[in-house]
Amino acid sequence: MYNLHAHTFISDGALLPSEVAVRYLEKGYKLIAITDHADYSNIKQAAKQIVEFCHRWPKNSAIRVLPGIELTHLPPEQFKPLAILARKEGIKIIIAHGETPVEPVTKDTNHLALLADIDILAHPGLISDEDTKLASSRGIFLEITSRRGHSQANAHVIKQARKFNAKLILNNDSHAPEDIIGPDELIKVGLDCGLTQAEIDKIYEDVKTFLIKKEGR
Repeated sequence: MYNLHAHTFISDGALLPSEVAVRYLEKGYKLIAITDHADYSNIKQAAKQIVEFCHRWPKNSAIRVLPGIELTHLPPEQFKPLAILARKEGIKIIIAHGETPVEPVTKDTNHLALLADIDILAHPGLISDEDTKLASSRGIFLEITSRRGHSQANAHVIKQARKFNAKLILNNDSHAPEDIIGPDELIKVGLDCGLTQAEIDKIYEDVKTFLIKKEGR
């Protein structure tokens, strides 16, 4: 089991990266990504810290940790250059902070983020037909989240993904200890917002394939 959306005190999380990893391991996860928030003000520093932590994490640990970043509240035209910069800094998992219904996110964030080299569009809110088709054509995951507030649009995201055959991903988007729920609880979030067990099985197969390619990159 995996979670590819977790924050630490490198940005606005409450815990050290090592404590985040240990808590996810205790919950039964085998792989996580540390994906702290970044924009032009901190991306080089945050990426350096995250990559260094992941490089130093024991290779024989029962949980693998990948370096990620969440490009957050950017002027939309900055997604493309910042994604390029993040890759140069050694980041494996790039998340874009999507147009959640509970924060003032700039219009066209979803669209221009999906044109950049991202892997996941987090909590994309009331994503349009055009942008769902774009996510589908580019193989970018749309996030179904357990995060309070952001999760309000989960059912809409599922409906859109079904309509246009877009890939989905289940994530915690954890910031604090209480956000780190177990795999069974995360699956229940998906079921409660309308996913079938067969769809959840496909999500995990799609993510497994993605991770095999990503870790070999």
